[in-house]
Amino acid sequence: MSVILFASVVRVRDGLPLSASTDHDQNVSVQETKKYLKVISKKLEQFPDRCTLERGPYNVNFISSLGVSYMMLCSENYPSVLAFCFLDELQKEFITTYDMGPINTAVRPYSFIEFDHFIQKTKQRFNNPRSLSTKMNLANMQTEIRLRPPYRISLQELDLGNGLNHQKNPTYKGIAPHQRLEPLTLAGIISVLLSLLCAGLNLIRGFHAIESLLQGEDDFTCVIAFFLGTAACLYQCYLFIYITSWRTVKSFLAFGLICLCNMYLHELRNIWQLLFHVTVSAFTTLQIRLRQPLDKSPDYNV
Repeated sequence: MSVILFASVVRVRDGLPLSASTDHDQNVSVQETKKYLKVISKKLEQFPDRCTLERGPYNVNFISSLGVSYMMLCSENYPSVLAFCFLDELQKEFITTYDMGPINTAVRPYSFIEFDHFIQKTKQRFNNPRSLSTKMNLANMQTEIRLRPPYRISLQELDLGNGLNHQKNPTYKGIAPHQRLEPLTLAGIISVLLSLLCAGLNLIRGFHAIESLLQGEDDFTCVIAFFLGTAACLYQCYLFIYITSWRTVKSFLAFGLICLCNMYLHELRNIWQLLFHVTVSAFTTLQIRLRQPLDKSPDYNV
């Protein structure tokens, strides 16, 4: 019989379970397969936003969006399109019902256990496909899955080549390998070009400062300030182009370093030059903040 057996809502960054369907199934094989959900929940940051794990007579499916993952266990012959439509409905309802603040600050497992009522109700509907009234959504999901099939997880990726491996301290790899930043905008491209210009100006002035230093006309700390400014500008470009952990914090630190360097060099630059360098750095910092990792919007089909 093709049915959904279990569903849960998990926080991506640490695998904290936020809610789950009531578990009445005492089948040994089902309970064994559910252990894979726990293993996957500790490694969610490593995987794309839509995945499937096939384990014998059961499949584990999940989607991740906005720092929350929606997971399910179903029989192997349960239609994939129905499975991901089910997860999509959980996602929409959960995001609509709860703010991100409590989700991010929750420390106790199953802090949103009342969401179990919606999970159970939706599970009953999807276990009786004839009662579903979302025919258009099913058609859309079918097209979506055909164009972008779910990523199939192997046991090797879970470090489970020979079965379940009960790791007490799983190691996270940080950002998911398939995660990308949002597309470039015109403002973002302009900010990178201006940052490269500032880096070039700092570099040229740095070499001039070295020449002055050799002639005894300048201070060595000015050379350091110019080259630190160059490095900070280039690092801002790097942060805008590539995804990395603590990206926003690093961009503010780079901005602060650029401000400090220009404060120190105020005697070697006029007010307009100082304003130009600081303004460009602030503009680039803003573009880094605006260009977020590519993620699903709440109304997106999985």
